[in-house]
Amino acid sequence: QVQLVESGGGLVQAGGSLRLSCAASGRTFSNYAMGWFRQAPGKEREFVVAITRSGDSTYYADSVKGRFTISRDNTKNTVYLQMNSLKAEDTAVYYCAARYYTSTSVLTLAANWRYWGQGTQVTVSS
Repeated sequence: QVQLVESGGGLVQAGGSLRLSCAASGRTFSNYAMGWFRQAPGKEREFVVAITRSGDSTYYADSVKGRFTISRDNTKNTVYLQMNSLKAEDTAVYYCAARYYTSTSVLTLAANWRYWGQGTQVTVSS
């Protein structure tokens, strides 16, 4: 089992920044690819970004490219999501997810991720 705990959400004005953190425990963190998804009220959970276990490759949704940056610190068992130039449409609950590095299934599908955090609310006021 992998336990994931997100933090760092909150209320921010449009154009502002937030940094989310996700602390992992339970298994060898560096064996897991990590991702962030988000879910707005009444909408499906959508892929935001993912990072490989070593951090050498990242994958971004078009909607956040150039504004969001994912990173990880395997010594601290933590993955981060730096969010800049926030927009009202970024408002959602943000979830951290993990899957074993050998998985080759489509990473943009939430169903293909094994472990999830409880989520952290991000609200961007316009």
